[in-house]
Amino acid sequence: MSMIQGKTGEWEVVIGLEVHAQVIAESKLFSGAATAFGAEPNTQVSLVDAAMPGMLPVLNEKSIEQAVKTGLGLNAKINLNSVFERKNYFYPDLPQGYQISQYLEPIVGEGALTLDLPDGSVKEVGIERLHLEQDAGKSLHDQHPSQTYIDLNRSGVTLMEIVSKPDMRSAEEVGAYLEKLRSVLRYLGTCTGNMEEGSMRCDVNVSVRRPGEDLGTRTETKNVNSIRFAKLAVEHEAKRQVAAIEDGGEVVQETRLFDPNKGTTRAMRGKEEAHDYRYFPDPDLLPVVLDAGWVAELKRGLPELPDAKKTRFIADFGLSAYDAGVLVAERETAAYFESAVAGGGARDAKQAANWVTGALFGALNREGVEIGASPVDADKLGGLLDLIQDGTISGRIAKDVFDAMWESGKDAAAIVEEKGLKQISDSGAIEAMLDQVIADNPGQVEQFKSGNEKVLGWFVGQIMKASQGKANPAMVNQLLRKKLG
Repeated sequence: MSMIQGKTGEWEVVIGLEVHAQVIAESKLFSGAATAFGAEPNTQVSLVDAAMPGMLPVLNEKSIEQAVKTGLGLNAKINLNSVFERKNYFYPDLPQGYQISQYLEPIVGEGALTLDLPDGSVKEVGIERLHLEQDAGKSLHDQHPSQTYIDLNRSGVTLMEIVSKPDMRSAEEVGAYLEKLRSVLRYLGTCTGNMEEGSMRCDVNVSVRRPGEDLGTRTETKNVNSIRFAKLAVEHEAKRQVAAIEDGGEVVQETRLFDPNKGTTRAMRGKEEAHDYRYFPDPDLLPVVLDAGWVAELKRGLPELPDAKKTRFIADFGLSAYDAGVLVAERETAAYFESAVAGGGARDAKQAANWVTGALFGALNREGVEIGASPVDADKLGGLLDLIQDGTISGRIAKDVFDAMWESGKDAAAIVEEKGLKQISDSGAIEAMLDQVIADNPGQVEQFKSGNEKVLGWFVGQIMKASQGKANPAMVNQLLRKKLG
């Protein structure tokens, strides 16, 4: 959808995202209150979070560390000097009447994120900045027929606001951006990325223009809390703007809300400009001055990130870019795959990748289980691969063995032994079966001799049936050709 076909020709869609990512830390940005998700309302609120008079903010060092790590993971400039400012606005869930944020001097400057697009291509999207700020509380509208309740548990939790450049051109690119960003945050351990818990939300900025023209007027759709909704918001908003302009109207710069039930956006309020917030440096907080050596040490301690891992999987294991991309999307999946391949020395990486993304993903999705809790761990899957590789079982029987492993937690060799599933690779036994089938089906033998190759497959099928799937298919093929030839 990089171009929209309107009544009057083509339009280009221009998208930038502001992602709010909750930092993984035991306590809040300026208070010692806990941050665990799911606590009873208003049970994790300190006097600072409730904005009691005379309370002073004290900066949480862990929050700074997580922001710097994230900046390093986004190949971004780390600003050794940054300043906290007050962003002034009134809202029931903002007890102070201002939010401590960063404006002119954020902790992280420009960086970049590489998107993996569905067709296998990649695209780089610029990161404008990453700054730290406090989260607001939460307004609960469903507790009372005529009143709104306020839960301040989230008030003061550390947010990283990660602002992209307006480099995206389609809903598909927006989906790829959010997936990659979430993947990087999870690898770094700086944010859980659980959008359904609100720990990652995004504001979607959309404008449209004629190809090659200046940027159009943008709207901002606030607090979208799933990748699917972000893509729908882009599609709806782009079409709405094109229709408005083509009907002789104009796009109003405003803040909008996405309605997940209708898949549409609606106006919320006129868009504020930065000066409306009367930003000024927070008088209670000193500038944050970082030590370059400390930043370098954090950089040395970073894990191997998805892009580097993907490149290595392609080089070391000969995987396709697509397979490598799927395997590195989650850190746990990548570790599972590497462990399954590495165990037995000569395991086939492509085969291992197929089993992880096929049978294993299928079972995990079906049962709603995380890979860490899989009853078939990486060692057990490796054992199954070994039995296929050395011809003990056929690929078809392996599927049944996998299901039995999943149910029982036993390893492959034990199940093959118990159920007598060993592949028949004894040429004498296979020949006897072949002779029987050939004798019983003279018509098919004639067809083969008169040049119908397809009949060979039919014969193989008969033997597999007679042997309950245990005959070694390669050997069956070889002996069949010899006998019929």
